[in-house]
Amino acid sequence: MASRGGRADLPLHYGRVPRWLGERMTKLGAVITQAIVVEHGRDEFLRRLANPFWFQSFGAVMGMDWHSSGITTSVIGALKRGLAPLSGELGLHVCGGRGAHSRKTPDELVAIGGRVGFDGGALARASRLVAKVDNAAVQDGFDLYLHGFIVADDGRWVVIQQGMNGERRQARRYHWLSEGFTSFVDDPHAAIDGRGQGPIVNLADRRAQTSRRKQLDLLKDIGPDGVARQVADLEGYRADAEPEPAQPASRHADPSRRAAEDIVGRRLRGNLAAAADAAPRDFTELLLVPGVGPRTVRALAQVAEVLHGAPCRFTDPARFSIAHGGKDRHPYPVPLKVYDRTIGVMKSAVMKARLGQSEELAAIRRLDALARNLEASTAGPSVEAVIAEERARSHAFGGRSVFGDEPRPGMQDAADGYQP
Repeated sequence: MASRGGRADLPLHYGRVPRWLGERMTKLGAVITQAIVVEHGRDEFLRRLANPFWFQSFGAVMGMDWHSSGITTSVIGALKRGLAPLSGELGLHVCGGRGAHSRKTPDELVAIGGRVGFDGGALARASRLVAKVDNAAVQDGFDLYLHGFIVADDGRWVVIQQGMNGERRQARRYHWLSEGFTSFVDDPHAAIDGRGQGPIVNLADRRAQTSRRKQLDLLKDIGPDGVARQVADLEGYRADAEPEPAQPASRHADPSRRAAEDIVGRRLRGNLAAAADAAPRDFTELLLVPGVGPRTVRALAQVAEVLHGAPCRFTDPARFSIAHGGKDRHPYPVPLKVYDRTIGVMKSAVMKARLGQSEELAAIRRLDALARNLEASTAGPSVEAVIAEERARSHAFGGRSVFGDEPRPGMQDAADGYQP
């Protein structure tokens, strides 16, 4: 059935994604999904969604702020819109979403199962159980408000859900994958651990088997009213008791800590150097969209890494925001001209690959390989210098954020004639 793929903690951000970015996220998310399915298969796409670091990088390369809780809602929404018309081709279906949409997930699964042949009722039950485990069996202070269920025609699936802790102003994302699972209540989580933040209740731990059994016995022996009285008595005792020691610290994805200084500089320099090297060499083979220049190749180098990178490549999700910026101007405004040309190149590559002409997708794969080879030897600008250059050229690249279009610099912009 399912295993826990991981979790991520994020600062709680409010607001909506502007339409101009949401529409582009829908297009880019869909075409990256198509490319992954073509190159690596449908199961690999599901595995990647279950990796919290890859998911964060995926959202960052689509123009969302790398440390925002809104990245989860926005990516799930973009995939739901973008993959719906491609469900017949890809055999992938995105159900659920935020708030009221999450509660429709079981009905959506039953309906899709009736169309394509998997057991929608069984998956609807799995959807409810996954939510119950993270919201009730694991009581860590985060209340679920988003539940996304991505299912393939063969019944394999991944769940991405998010909870909110208003006092901490923090959100927590949970990832589940339908591989290698035997029980919802005996250690179903492959990665539930994280930094100690005080005691939690985890009834999904194998060691809680006795506790679960005794809870059932207690309910049978004294009834709900008796349980309520005992809980009240216990809480009165605990109010005067010594606090329990915090849980030991351990690992989990925490993109909220991924500021610009946490970007792995050598990886970024490899992307930049690969773009500079590939730009004149591979244009005729890779970049057949008119008007594409070095800046778009740089974005494509990071898209290529999202397509082909191993899990160890995604420990610094902030780096992927260098491709298309962020809607709140972090690290810089979204360069619309670059973004649109990235979509154009990817659409062309995927369309031709489906027709048996895989040269463009192969060139994108080589771009990623070149970047990795150059990491150890290339020198280049600092992360801060790259961001400063992007901000200086933002107007020429069609920079836009939630605050509006980037104004033209006071003096004549030296990049006006620069081709992205």
